[in-house]
Amino acid sequence: MGICSSTGSTQVATAKLILPDGKLQEYSYPVRASYVLQKLPTCFICNADEMEFDDVVSAVHDDDELHPGQLYFALPMSWLKHPLQAEEMAALAVKASSALMKSGGEKCAYRKNSVSPVTFSGEEVKSSRRGAGGGGVRRSGSGGRKLSAMLSAIPE
Repeated sequence: MGICSSTGSTQVATAKLILPDGKLQEYSYPVRASYVLQKLPTCFICNADEMEFDDVVSAVHDDDELHPGQLYFALPMSWLKHPLQAEEMAALAVKASSALMKSGGEKCAYRKNSVSPVTFSGEEVKSSRRGAGGGGVRRSGSGGRKLSAMLSAIPE
């Protein structure tokens, strides 16, 4: 991920809610989940930090307040107590990213024009953007660095 920061020092932290249609709703004041759900009767609200792969999606309690600086999703009731698949979580991440970028409230280092696509192969690192200001991987000497992915699972 990239490093994100607020655009202004006077900006107030807000509770961010991603709606089912992909729009972002922000609350700069304390608001209870039950108040928000009055406008979304076929949905429930879940805290993004409590969502995990292959774990059931649980709802924020109606009496709980949405906390500033926290991200929430309004999801259809059919997702309640439903194990969250990797594809569904990825789709939610894309939806949230798009909504946050459209809101213009945050400047992130991973914006489209500031990321240099890098391809990893068994032999060398190649970048599609080279030269001045490319921000990509620069090679010196006659050869590239040897990198290979080393992935493993960590048992819980």
